[in-house]
Amino acid sequence: MLFTSLYFILFVAILFALYYAVPRKVRWPLLLLASYVFYWFSGWQNLIFITVTSLTAWAVCLVMGRIDEKAKVSLEERKDTITKEEKKKLRDETKAKKRRLMLLGLLIDLGILAVTKYTDFVIENINAFLESKDAIQAVDIIVPMGISFYTFQTVSYIIDCSRGTVKAEKNPFKVLLFTSFFPQLVQGPISRWKDLSATLFEGAPFNFENFSHGLMRIMWGYFKKLIVADRIIVAVNILIKNPERYTGAYVFCAMMFYAFELYCDFTGGIDITIGIAKCLGITVKENFDLPYFSKNIKEYWNRWHITMGTWFTDYIFYPLSVSPKMLNLSKWSRKHLGNELGKRVSVYISCFLVWLATGIWHGPAWNFVVWGLLNFVVIMVSQELEPLYSKFHGKFHLKGKAGYSVFEIIRTILLMSMIRMLDCYRNVPLTFKMLGTMFTKFRFRTFTDGSLLDLGLERADYVILLAGLIVVFSVSLYKAGTKKDIKAVLYEKYPLWCVSMMVMFLAVVVFGAYGKGYDSTQFIYNQF
Repeated sequence: MLFTSLYFILFVAILFALYYAVPRKVRWPLLLLASYVFYWFSGWQNLIFITVTSLTAWAVCLVMGRIDEKAKVSLEERKDTITKEEKKKLRDETKAKKRRLMLLGLLIDLGILAVTKYTDFVIENINAFLESKDAIQAVDIIVPMGISFYTFQTVSYIIDCSRGTVKAEKNPFKVLLFTSFFPQLVQGPISRWKDLSATLFEGAPFNFENFSHGLMRIMWGYFKKLIVADRIIVAVNILIKNPERYTGAYVFCAMMFYAFELYCDFTGGIDITIGIAKCLGITVKENFDLPYFSKNIKEYWNRWHITMGTWFTDYIFYPLSVSPKMLNLSKWSRKHLGNELGKRVSVYISCFLVWLATGIWHGPAWNFVVWGLLNFVVIMVSQELEPLYSKFHGKFHLKGKAGYSVFEIIRTILLMSMIRMLDCYRNVPLTFKMLGTMFTKFRFRTFTDGSLLDLGLERADYVILLAGLIVVFSVSLYKAGTKKDIKAVLYEKYPLWCVSMMVMFLAVVVFGAYGKGYDSTQFIYNQF
C-alpha cells in the first residue's frame, strides 16, 4: 500500500475518523491494528519477521528490567550489612547478566536483518571468490519492507534498556506498536523509545491546530513527491539505464536530476509521515534540516537523514571510541606516533567502521560500501586540511561572505551528488567511468540541441518541474533566512492557509505525475 495510492489515502482518512471516535484508552490499540493491516499489504510473511523482532526486544528488555529490580531489592534489604566488595560484586554480576541478555537480543534482531538482507550478497561474493557463479545457490529471500528501520529501532530500545536510560515496557503490544507504527515503516525516521513513546500511547484529544498543521505537512509531502520527484525520475532512469549513449553533459544532468529527485522523494515521504503523526497527536522526530544549504560534507550529514546519523553516532561511534581496546590503541599510538597523530588514530578507525556500517546498511552491494567509504575519506581529508583552510581564510577573509557561502554550498552539493551517483549506476567501475566523461566528453550543446526532450519529459514537464523546484527552493530559502516554518506562518493568517492548501491540492491533482509512463513508485528508502 504505497503512500501515493488512493487506497492509502482512504486508509488514513478512515483511521483519522475512527481514531477520534473511539475512547482515548483504545486509540493506541487501534493504531497497532492499523499498522499491522498496513504492513500486511507488503506480504503477510513479513509480519512474522517484524513480530519476532519486536517480541525479542520486549522479552530481553523485560528480563533486564527484572534483573535490575532484583538487584535493587537485594541492595535495599542488605543496605546496613553489605560490604563495598559485595556491593561491587553484585553490580558487576548484574551488569554481566544484562550484557549477556543484550547481546542475545542484538544477535536475534540483527541476525534476522543480516539473513534476510545480506545472505545473497555474501553468497554472490563467495561464488566470485571461487570463480563459479553456481558454487552456492542464491536463496532469493524477499527483504521485508522497512526492516533496516524497524530493526534499528528495536536495537536502540535494547541498548537503552541495558544502559538504564529507558525503562523496560511490560506490555508487549506497546513494543509492537513502537516497532510497527505504520507512517515511519516506509522510510523512517528511526525513532527512539524515549521520544516516540512520549506521545504514541497517549491518545491525545483532537486539536484543530495540530490537525491543520499535519494536513498541510501531508499535502506538502505529496507536492514534492508527485510534482517533482515522480516526474524527474523518468529522465533519471533513461539516463542511467543507457550509459553508452548518455555520457558527458548527460551524466551531469543525471547527477543533478537525481539530487532533486532524491531530496523531494525522501523529504516528501518524511513530510507525509510527520504530518500523519501530527494529525494523530503524535510527535515524530524531524529528519532533515535544509541539507542543501550545507557548506561542507560534515554539516550536510548533520542535516540529512538526521535520525540515522545520530543512531550511528550514539550506538556505534561513541561505544567504539571509548571501548577498552580502542583506548589502549589510542594510548599506544600516542606513545609511538606522537600525540598529534596518535590521538586521531582511534577516532579515524571508529569513523571508518561507522561509515562502512552506514554503507552496508544502505544496501547489500559494493557500490554502497564504496559510497560509505568515500564519505569517510572526504570528511577525514577535510578535517586534516582544516589548518590550511584556517590560514587561507585568515589571509583572504572570505569566510562568512555571501558570495563565498554560495560557493561552499554549491561545492558541497556537487561533491555529494557525484558520490551519490554510486546509488544510480550500482556499479563502482561504471560510476567512475561515467563521472570521468563529464570532464572528457562534456558538450554544452547538450543543453540547447533539444536532446533533453528525448528523456521521457516534454517541454510542459520541464516547465512544471522548474515551477515545482522554485516553490521548494523558495520555501527552504524562507526557512533558512527567517528560521520560521512557513506553514506555521500561513496558519496564523488562516485564509492564506486555506488558499495555500487549495492551490497545493489542485497542483497535485492537475500536475502530479499521473500521465503516460507514470509509475507510482515506492519511495526510494522503502528498499531499506
